[in-house]
Amino acid sequence: MKNTIVKSALFVFIMALFFACTPKKAETEAAVIDKEQIKAEIQAIENKFAAVYTHRNVDSLTYYADSAVSYFVGQKPLSGKEAIHQFIEQELIDLPAGTKIINETIEIYVTGDGNNVAEIGAYTRLDSTGKILQNGHFFSFFAKRDGKYVCTRDMATAHPVPE
Repeated sequence: MKNTIVKSALFVFIMALFFACTPKKAETEAAVIDKEQIKAEIQAIENKFAAVYTHRNVDSLTYYADSAVSYFVGQKPLSGKEAIHQFIEQELIDLPAGTKIINETIEIYVTGDGNNVAEIGAYTRLDSTGKILQNGHFFSFFAKRDGKYVCTRDMATAHPVPE
């Protein structure tokens, strides 16, 4: 009887070692992130943001998350989508007719799960004749919420425009 118990215990111990030392197959493959597709998606968001200025329609602005913080050129930080929208609405009042903004996504950095994107971009603000009024760079951080990217933080700089 003792012999059977010892053999059974030894068998269980050897099996435990066997399974513990056997390499596990990856249970799930890492998500494949298509950075070019994400970059195109972010560029489309930037194009829509620029169109808000061109068409002077803040109501169509879906760029910012509710809790976003924005650092516009020469301004104190604005907290919350409502405050940002109010600032843009006021800015549009003083914007000369025919002004156009062009945003360009230069680089993106995507987290491994694809849920967060850091973007480095450039912008140009043109008057109705194509003359550069302002240009610079921006940094935006996007988070995926309800399947869509929204900006949670952004900051812009302006460069001197040659006369």
